[in-house]
Amino acid sequence: MSELDLRTLSFTDGRTLPVGTFYCIGRNYTEHIREMGATMPENPIVFIKPPAAYLPSGSKVELPAFSQEIHHEAEIIAVIGRDCARLSPEEAAGVIAGYAVGLDLTARDVQKRAKERGEPWATSKSFRGSAPMSPIVPTDFFGTKEPHLTFTLYINGEQRQFGDSRKMERGFAELISYLSDIFDLRAGDCIFTGTPSGVARVTSGDTARLILHDCTELNVIFY
Repeated sequence: MSELDLRTLSFTDGRTLPVGTFYCIGRNYTEHIREMGATMPENPIVFIKPPAAYLPSGSKVELPAFSQEIHHEAEIIAVIGRDCARLSPEEAAGVIAGYAVGLDLTARDVQKRAKERGEPWATSKSFRGSAPMSPIVPTDFFGTKEPHLTFTLYINGEQRQFGDSRKMERGFAELISYLSDIFDLRAGDCIFTGTPSGVARVTSGDTARLILHDCTELNVIFY
């Protein structure tokens, strides 16, 4: 894998964008909220992964030595196509360059300890290689700026998670509008829109295949 692969997001039509910031949304699917024993937040829960968290499809994902419980969280990703700020939901839909799928890999044991102590939990979410993602499908492919999308995650060939964008508590444009009121968004920024139920541990030797609407997929192996 070249250095360029780790700095560039690829589209299925051959276009590229520089890897930006990963804005991740927590608790955006009711079933996942229930399985985590949590409650629906009044406002979106947001955390950030740096560009160095990115890995393209086909990568080997190193499981960090500081955790014994890495969980997969499969998510749809909306990719920002131009610099923007302070957008209405109607405007926000227009800045989505395309959609992908990815894994928000989480060191659950580290996160749990940090939550118990009231400490930040960036290390549990933002470690090296914690945001592998598929090639991006341009928005034009779907014929609408906010398409209805489904995705399926297989671990070692067995289905682990299935998601449907219609079941998100907050949609793509609503999330981008909210983020743009707080952050200056840049072309290449990626919005991880939350995970459905079915999160579970991955171990060395496991393979993951994550498919978005039969039009793009992520394939990685853990070691």
